[in-house]
Amino acid sequence: MGLIQAVATAVGQGLGEQWKEVFEASDMSDKTVFTKGVPVRTDGSNKKGSTDIVTNGSVIHVYPGQFMFLVDGGKVVDYTAEQGYYTVNNSSAPSLFNGQFGDSLKDVFGRIAYGGTNPQKQVCYFINLQEIKGIKFGTPGPLNYFDSFYNSELFVRAHGEYSIKVTNPLLFYEQVIPKNDDHVDINEINDQYIAEFLQGFSAALNQMSAEGERISFLASKAPELAKHMQSALDEDWNQARGFVVDHVGVASITYTDESQKLINMRNQGAMMSDPNIREGYNQSAIATGIMNAGSNEGGAGQAFMGMGIGMGAANGFMGTSSNVNWQQMQAQQGYGQQPQQAPQQGYGQPQGGYAQQPQQAPQQGYAPQQPQQPAEAPQEAPAGDDPAKMGAIWYCPKCGNRNDGNFCPKDGTPKPQF
Repeated sequence: MGLIQAVATAVGQGLGEQWKEVFEASDMSDKTVFTKGVPVRTDGSNKKGSTDIVTNGSVIHVYPGQFMFLVDGGKVVDYTAEQGYYTVNNSSAPSLFNGQFGDSLKDVFGRIAYGGTNPQKQVCYFINLQEIKGIKFGTPGPLNYFDSFYNSELFVRAHGEYSIKVTNPLLFYEQVIPKNDDHVDINEINDQYIAEFLQGFSAALNQMSAEGERISFLASKAPELAKHMQSALDEDWNQARGFVVDHVGVASITYTDESQKLINMRNQGAMMSDPNIREGYNQSAIATGIMNAGSNEGGAGQAFMGMGIGMGAANGFMGTSSNVNWQQMQAQQGYGQQPQQAPQQGYGQPQGGYAQQPQQAPQQGYAPQQPQQPAEAPQEAPAGDDPAKMGAIWYCPKCGNRNDGNFCPKDGTPKPQF
């Protein structure tokens, strides 16, 4: 009941003349994990109506990536993990061509081998040793993932595809393949294993979290994720069932709404910790305020007066903030050899880089104060200018400036009502 490997030259000379029947795997697709051997003619066409019993002297053709074994009454008679042509010889002992699996198959063979009398009704079966790809998965609910970068517990959903590969075909046949089935695709037996896969996927995520992997990098970490999956499922799948997770492809990872809010808040905080970004934000806010004042429907003078009042309230804070920003930017650029202060040009960044000489920071507000000059005495209205007769011309009672509008442009004093 052994298999004898045929000589390649003899196969090419007269296949149909030397053997009664030739058997090959039936319908071995990329999703097939197990199928029955069927007799074929020497030209490769199916031999309809022929019996599927492998008799003494028949030949079996094993293609690359296939594992073939002979079964009689549910018990394994012989097997081969090597491609080629094999003749069936029931007078010899099992040959047990282990191929790439070494001697690991012999232990399983001892449990499920045929014993007793010489087998009479042998059937050959094939197991696909190639990678079984395109097995889809998706998390039914959010999975937790602690991200040390964000320092928070995040919840994600994921979907993608994974593949498996048979590592012990005899154990796979014994534990996975339904008995009395002649053809099995992966989708027919996947319900149980997809649930176990998702449990392993959650365990793999936790392991990658413990290693400090950022959650946003998971989609590009498929090889590492597959290794974690193999480790998580090694006992249940590899040791007990004879197959492993080969590759994992994560198509997308989406966050729950609350997790997305936490990420956005953390990212915004990280951006605002950069003094360059903070200073640009300050400058943008001031420019926006000036633009809005110019488009105020109540008049530019009134808008600027209101802006001046608002600036007076915020001037100290904005100036201090700008000064701190400049100091931090200088420190980041390596200007920390000697203490330097913000440039005198005011609130904006100086042209041509940072100042070469230490300069005084703005004392208050977003523009530097000019050296104080003796206050000018209020100008007296020229003799003969009676305010009641001046019409649109009036003099500011505070600074004496001569005006023709509703507000003094120097200090914002409204036009007196005569």
